[in-house]
Amino acid sequence: MKKIITYLSSTLIFFAATLSFTNVAKSAEFFTIGTGGPTGVYFQTGNAICKMLHKSAISKDHGRKKGTAKAYRCTAPSTGGSNYNIGQIKDGEFQFGVAQSDWQFHAFNGSSKWEGKQFSNLRAVFSVHNEPFQIWARKKAKVKDFKGLKGKTVNIGNPGSGQRGTMEVLMQAMGVDNSYFKGTTELTSSEQVKALCDGKIDAYGYSVGFPNGAMEQAATCAAKALPINLTGSAVQGLIDGAPYYAAATIPAGTYTGQKKDVTTFGVKATVVTSADVSEELVYLVTKAVFENFDDFRKQHPAFGPLEKKNMIADGLSAPLHPGAIKYYKEAGLM
Repeated sequence: MKKIITYLSSTLIFFAATLSFTNVAKSAEFFTIGTGGPTGVYFQTGNAICKMLHKSAISKDHGRKKGTAKAYRCTAPSTGGSNYNIGQIKDGEFQFGVAQSDWQFHAFNGSSKWEGKQFSNLRAVFSVHNEPFQIWARKKAKVKDFKGLKGKTVNIGNPGSGQRGTMEVLMQAMGVDNSYFKGTTELTSSEQVKALCDGKIDAYGYSVGFPNGAMEQAATCAAKALPINLTGSAVQGLIDGAPYYAAATIPAGTYTGQKKDVTTFGVKATVVTSADVSEELVYLVTKAVFENFDDFRKQHPAFGPLEKKNMIADGLSAPLHPGAIKYYKEAGLM
């Protein structure tokens, strides 16, 4: 009889502990922000947002200290980039993602690579840094402009990435396809610099904010690479024909050995979500970034020039999520 009582007591204690653990688990809600390659600014963006949210979660305004029933915790893993992130949001696997402004436009409108796959529930949260599209070429390849890529080995980016999509848009505008090059690779943003430095490719295309540590590595390794100018009627046609493109300049001295300004075109990095994500969560994420704004801007040099008023308008073609609108009105930004 004593053994039975002991067994029942142990069972009850285990059951109570299980209930307690379950209640704790239910009080925290985890969500994911899709980013990009681990060496890119998208990865830094997603993790900076998580950092701001976690900072707010232990402040007097939010989280356990205020006695809220729910605490939010986020992760920002490395991913395939813009189109992959949007696809994962559409499938309900991610709640947020960082994406180029052009692919936000195409996904929402069902154009370009999103033809027949329109994501009408895509919602904008805010834009972040400028992202000039850059083609970097190693010094010995002697590439001065796009025409110089003929007969060279070029990384066009991994499928699903924004850099791949923009490279293909540029190639189409230039009237060329993969046969224009000696060979093409589909390396990720974190793989392409090493390939360039090792002499396995001659050039790569990349949409990225500046300065960027991986690009500086390309400039200082054996490749002695630099970005090339992307100008002319084809590029100007892209800028004139799309609301999400703009002329961009990488100032002289941004990278080692860069003695002159580099002229190109570019997009905005944006943070997007789905209409299916709760107003509360989007509100808290937006509030965390904007109310820790000085700290957020310190997380990467590309964030330094950010201004709140521009972040809620520039590069956003999908409608703003109601949770973001709630905060912007509350903060007097709308």
